[in-house]
Amino acid sequence: MNMVIPSATSIGVFCVAAILLLLVPGPAVLYIVARSVEQGRKAGLASVCGITTGTLVHVLAATLGLSALLASSALAFTLVKFAGAGYLVYVGLRRILTRAETPGEQLELPRRGLRRVYRDGFFVNLLNPKTALFFLAFLPQFVDPSRGAVALQIAFLGLLFTLMGFTSDGLYALVAGTAGQWLRRNAQYPRWQRFITGGVFIGLGVTAAIAGNGRK
Repeated sequence: MNMVIPSATSIGVFCVAAILLLLVPGPAVLYIVARSVEQGRKAGLASVCGITTGTLVHVLAATLGLSALLASSALAFTLVKFAGAGYLVYVGLRRILTRAETPGEQLELPRRGLRRVYRDGFFVNLLNPKTALFFLAFLPQFVDPSRGAVALQIAFLGLLFTLMGFTSDGLYALVAGTAGQWLRRNAQYPRWQRFITGGVFIGLGVTAAIAGNGRK
């Protein structure tokens, strides 16, 4: 029977890395919190659905693009993996060195109907080039071409990340009535948040670079 998904070890490491990334709020989470605080849980969940739909498009694009790259050149795929590790480190350093806006500025959004909230969430994620780059950098780190079916491995990991993201984003939407108000008031949040987020990205990038293609 052909193996079409990454090894159990790779999946376990992937889940740990994904959880660490999802635990630190980014722009999409702040958008969800903003909608939830401004318009309630329904609007927050509508924004979660929109963002998740946009994520699925990025997963599909990464699956097709990376699979085509491997089909053309295994060396090119390996170079993309190491370039992706470097990109993750770069993102981490940029997060740490860039001062964030104040929470109040990030969370102020005009009121919208639920259909518009969903659509805005979709385009917020779909049109963000950083999201596309993230998947192109993140997913290959956990793919083992020797197991075959690279497209299925990438799709599996992408869908797993999307499901985990949908769950965590949904939780943010449900508790944003309380947590969102705290984020708006707490001036210290952007300072410690960027260090935690940056550290997670740097650690992931360094680990991926060290592991290289030796991960089984």
